[in-house]
Amino acid sequence: MSSPRGRRLTLVASVTGAVIVALDGTVLTVAQPRLQRDLHATFAQVQWTSTGYLIAVASLLVFAGRLGDRYGHRRVFALGMLGFGAASAGIGLAGGIGWVIGLRVAQGVFGALLQPATLGMLRAAYPPDRLGRPVAVRTGAIGLAAVAGPLVGGALTTHLGWRAVFFVNVAPALAMGLAALAVRAPSALAVRPPAAPRETARPRLDLPGAGLLAVALAGLVHTLVGIPETGWTVATALGLGCAVSAGGVFVRHERRTADPLVPPGVLRSGTAGPALGVLVAASAALFGALFLGTYYLQDVLALDPFDSGLRALPLAVMMVLGAPVAALLTRRQGPRRTAVAGMVLVAAGVLLMSRLGRGSGAEVIGGCFLLLGAGFATVMVTATTVVVRDASVDTAGVAGGLQQTAVNIGPALGVAAATTLMSVAGRGDTAGRPPGDGPRWAADVFLSAMGPALTVLAAVAAAGVLPATRLPGRAAARRPGDQPVEELPDGPPRSEIASSA
Repeated sequence: MSSPRGRRLTLVASVTGAVIVALDGTVLTVAQPRLQRDLHATFAQVQWTSTGYLIAVASLLVFAGRLGDRYGHRRVFALGMLGFGAASAGIGLAGGIGWVIGLRVAQGVFGALLQPATLGMLRAAYPPDRLGRPVAVRTGAIGLAAVAGPLVGGALTTHLGWRAVFFVNVAPALAMGLAALAVRAPSALAVRPPAAPRETARPRLDLPGAGLLAVALAGLVHTLVGIPETGWTVATALGLGCAVSAGGVFVRHERRTADPLVPPGVLRSGTAGPALGVLVAASAALFGALFLGTYYLQDVLALDPFDSGLRALPLAVMMVLGAPVAALLTRRQGPRRTAVAGMVLVAAGVLLMSRLGRGSGAEVIGGCFLLLGAGFATVMVTATTVVVRDASVDTAGVAGGLQQTAVNIGPALGVAAATTLMSVAGRGDTAGRPPGDGPRWAADVFLSAMGPALTVLAAVAAAGVLPATRLPGRAAARRPGDQPVEELPDGPPRSEIASSA
């Protein structure tokens, strides 16, 4: 079993990696206007600093998880952290918007490497029945980064310029990456199992499958990101067609290949699929509601960004406080009841938000965000724990990649759905914004369309209750062979052989 000190170091590394990625996204949003002015860039170019990153991350997460399963999550994590830090430094020194976009894509590649590894390392270090607490700590830290990101980004951009937003990631990323390379798991704590055929120990990488999945996800993300900005165009339609075609070929390829990118046992376990469905439904409902909530606070109530952030603060607070509570409930009540309760809270928060109007006070608005934060924290901790815990040690990286893919696709899907629903329920008004600068609605039109749009998003969250009911109950038996493991210095994690008395 991993020593207590080893588990703590693993948790610190996992949390640091997750926080750096989360912080990078939130601080960039604040810095983009200054970046656009300083580099004389167009709005579309600045948008690609986010779009390019998101496409790179989403398309490579599952393959990155497979690399961790094959070569060791610690090694892949170290490579991701070092590359992420180096790319951040390069962006801070970039002299033009083209360099920024290219380096953001590279940053996305390295971000894809480290994100599944943060979950794979936890699976290797902690016994399955004790994964809830470290996952809760990781989730709470991400919520804290969401709170601190706009504040840190605003302070750095105001006093030091937009380049400081990227330099702030360099030192912790490089330090944690070098530390991950330097720390070795004590070989005395992990005994190799009897020799196995090389093909069984290390199946070949499914490069064609990885390429097909990358094309499918890249097309899907491009379409979902483009809909809120430009609506349905030839480009978005082609992106969706490409995603569907590549996805169909990928499924056929996976069924026929001897070493599929996603091992059949991962999705056939009976729990990973429902847990991923819960994550997609919850994140789509939440981020679709947040997208509309931001317009409601700033365009209808005429609040500035700081006051809008204060109204939404209960969401982030509940993400931090609710994560450990969710871990405790998952342990005592089981994933099924806990996830169902979380989805109900998310649906209630979105539905309550659909009833907001011009005269809604801060207490009611804060109550909406409080319900959303409590519900989403509960779902994130519970579903993530199920996905990682129920995966075998040899497929923990793929499971982590699928979890990260779900929480990247869900928000893009939610925002695209919210925009489409608003265009159907009300007429758009693009006056006052340059072309491609996103949707803009008059206050009265927005309010008339917001209610129906949020009601549909609440129904999406309510639909997530169905897969939640398929999660394990309180008395579910532990999967056989789920003993704690140590990650060997020269390869992927192996099962620990308990020493005799």
